[in-house]
Amino acid sequence: MSQLITSVTAEIAAPSAFVWDVLTDFAHYPQWNPYTVAVSTTLEVGTPIDLTLPNPDGSDGTFVNREWVRIVDPPHHLRYDTADEMPGIFAVRDQWVTRLGPGRCAYHTTDAISGKYADKVMAMTGAWVKAGFDSVARALKARAEALHHSQPS
Repeated sequence: MSQLITSVTAEIAAPSAFVWDVLTDFAHYPQWNPYTVAVSTTLEVGTPIDLTLPNPDGSDGTFVNREWVRIVDPPHHLRYDTADEMPGIFAVRDQWVTRLGPGRCAYHTTDAISGKYADKVMAMTGAWVKAGFDSVARALKARAEALHHSQPS
């Protein structure tokens, strides 16, 4: 049985290629991303992506979640998954940047969780993941728009 978590969709007043560049500028995540506070990856398909996340219980500290890059399709689609990192759980995260028109796009992310322990994982962390994904969508909008509008015309 698969469970799906979907973020809010953020409409962003910036071109999709610009938003993609902000989304994949992992070095600057600590400046704006409240849910994924650091990322280490080459972003090459088949390689690891180490995501540093805040503790789900709200306590101080972070933990690293290792996943594997599967799709890099700029400026539209980024996918990574847990592979066999967690026995009994398989999660696939997709991040989408959709062009809406000249200088406008939308962003949303999903996480499809399956495996023997999917229901338990959803019960324990589903609300935390959903809140985190929503915070990323809103923060990406704010960051991309601020950077885009500060550029000289």
